[in-house]
Amino acid sequence: MTTDEVTHLEAALAQGDPDAALTALAEHYRQRKQYHELFEVRKMQLRRDLGLPLVACDLAEGLTPAQRDRLEEGLLEACREVGTGLLAEGNIREGWMYLRPVGDKAEAARLLAQIPATEENYEELIDVCLHEGVDIGRGFGLVLEHFGTCNAITTFDSLLARRPRQEQAPAAQLLVRQVHQDLVASVRADIALQEGATPQETNLADLVQDRDWLFQDNAYHLDTTHLAATVRIARALDSPQELALALDLTEYGRRLAAQFQYPGEEPFAEIYPSHALYFSALLGRQVDQAVAYFGDKARQLDPQQHGYVAVEVYIDLLSRLGRYADALHAGIAFGLGAIQGLGHAPPLVELARHSGQFAPLLDYCRQRGDWLGYVATAVTAMPRAR
Repeated sequence: MTTDEVTHLEAALAQGDPDAALTALAEHYRQRKQYHELFEVRKMQLRRDLGLPLVACDLAEGLTPAQRDRLEEGLLEACREVGTGLLAEGNIREGWMYLRPVGDKAEAARLLAQIPATEENYEELIDVCLHEGVDIGRGFGLVLEHFGTCNAITTFDSLLARRPRQEQAPAAQLLVRQVHQDLVASVRADIALQEGATPQETNLADLVQDRDWLFQDNAYHLDTTHLAATVRIARALDSPQELALALDLTEYGRRLAAQFQYPGEEPFAEIYPSHALYFSALLGRQVDQAVAYFGDKARQLDPQQHGYVAVEVYIDLLSRLGRYADALHAGIAFGLGAIQGLGHAPPLVELARHSGQFAPLLDYCRQRGDWLGYVATAVTAMPRAR
């Protein structure tokens, strides 16, 4: 502290004004960006306001409900101030440590976006953005940039595969863009080498058209396991632009030699043709054909052997196509629960809400004795009070 600050602090204490002393100390640490110390002072101020000892002890303090609420609110305010300050200084893990209890991931992502990635901090950014789920797109992009496609796919499968699709989508977009870009570049380079001129085409479907020689002698232009995994991961996409890229990847993949046509999990056993149909439907093409194909899969595959993935995919596809009533009736036919979704497929009560058809679900729940689902559906059907 400077001499003036010490003098001011001691004068406040001498005058019996602890609030002024604590305020002066907090401002001292705030100005010097000593955020850990600032947090301790903020806690002391809060406890003094509540009539508690400045330093918490291990004994039960017997807080009243009002004190407990105010203490919690005050601590969150202190966490927000300190975490924001630390992130502004580029202290990524420490800043997030304080902001985590606040629960405002959107604000944390905004603050992290102001921190450029460097060789010194990219691992911290990956940890907070990806592993903590603060900004999955940025974190996954850093994995892709620094560790490559193989590690990115492994990371997706280990960290993101069970997350909601909207959380998977940013990572899937980056992966599809990268793999498509790499594959197009490799195919164009091969054509230029063989034909003596760089081709004009910029998408795979046109590049491979009438060029069967590209695949002779089991040739390929990108790790085929990476291609298959990327096509599978692309089911998380919603953006038409990236869905078109994923569909383009299937045009290349389906021309690979038989040994590279890896079997997928049902209902995507024939990985490239089935995904091509799925992506096409999401792009508004071959919709009826896709609905029929995945509907047949859902009805024909034995859940004892294949699980319920085919049912999930079918109902989810109907929902993504805006066919909410069809999805609802399919879910009822397959005996799904009213309030618990199946994988990425939405709960039946949500499908009833989107379709406006509550009566079939109410009857279904009543017949099953599912009174939790019955009440949830009935309440959802009620107009919201304004």
